[in-house]
Amino acid sequence: MDDVDVVVIGAGQAGLSAGYFLRRAGLSFVMLDRSPGPGGAWQYRWPTLTLGTAHRIHDLPGTPLGEADEHRPAAEVVSGYFADYERAHDLRVRRPVRVTAVRPGPDGRLLVEAPAVRWSTRALINATGTWHRPFRPYYPGAGTFRGRQSHTADYRGPADFAGRRVVVVGGGTSAVQALLEIAPVAAGTVWTTRRPPVWNDGVYDADRAREAVARVERRVRAGLPPGSVVSATGLARTPQVRAAMAAGVLDRRPMFDRIVPGGVAWDDGTEFAADTILWATGFRPVIEHLAPLRLREPGGGIQVLGTRAVRDPRVHLVGYGPSASTVGANRAGRVAVREIRELLAARTALGA
Repeated sequence: MDDVDVVVIGAGQAGLSAGYFLRRAGLSFVMLDRSPGPGGAWQYRWPTLTLGTAHRIHDLPGTPLGEADEHRPAAEVVSGYFADYERAHDLRVRRPVRVTAVRPGPDGRLLVEAPAVRWSTRALINATGTWHRPFRPYYPGAGTFRGRQSHTADYRGPADFAGRRVVVVGGGTSAVQALLEIAPVAAGTVWTTRRPPVWNDGVYDADRAREAVARVERRVRAGLPPGSVVSATGLARTPQVRAAMAAGVLDRRPMFDRIVPGGVAWDDGTEFAADTILWATGFRPVIEHLAPLRLREPGGGIQVLGTRAVRDPRVHLVGYGPSASTVGANRAGRVAVREIRELLAARTALGA
């Protein structure tokens, strides 16, 4: 069992940012990541998602991405960028390592457990994101459906949907991106969401970004689950989206009431015959390994002030709630390391 000042779980944008500031702070740390290679969640993005069509990729601290071909797959570009970043800043990420539990340990330390190995640490930065926990809601009749059901976590491009009749479920950016790709090759598509989509016609500027972050921050301060990013930001009405609207691809329908063997149905008697349902219903934070620390509030979330878990100041969550955006993840990594330095200095002064 290794003893360190800090264990970082996760090596996506938030984890690498934290590692950068930990290296500068001179603290001993280890970085653990469950994925097979660098790139965080980006390494799993579908090949047809190019750098030019993806959300903006913010520079990691200390080393900018620089110029990159916007026609290259985003997964390829970001994975290469993250790999170079790890080498440049000597972050030595250990992978694949799946953390199974974090428990209270002796002498005020935390025990981080993975198969066949443990670490003892004075503080923890949890940067596990959401990718490994796709959310698929239950709907009546789901088990009777004769077709194929998949989640955007498994989406590899439009070729798998050629000639099919497809229901795309979800009100986020991933649903819109998938529809734009699938509709030209599918035999038919329908888009269903729980709430009417909110479209943004203007530029997503700093004021809008701050407003979105503030909404999510209020939720985590109250101990509620963070909620989806799109619920705070809305959907961008790009020229490509406008064209799809004109073509009827983005004519949204309310959520169906049940799934039937040959498609989906609404209580008003209408049905859509389908052989494929694509659940673009988002992800949930990967925090099950923190359960032994009892950090959750009655509302179901972890109450966080800045990046610090209110129930345990040794634990910091980055890439969670208001820091889930790429630019927010950078800032959260810096804040977490600063607060951990102060915590460890205070404990050292007390002889702890």
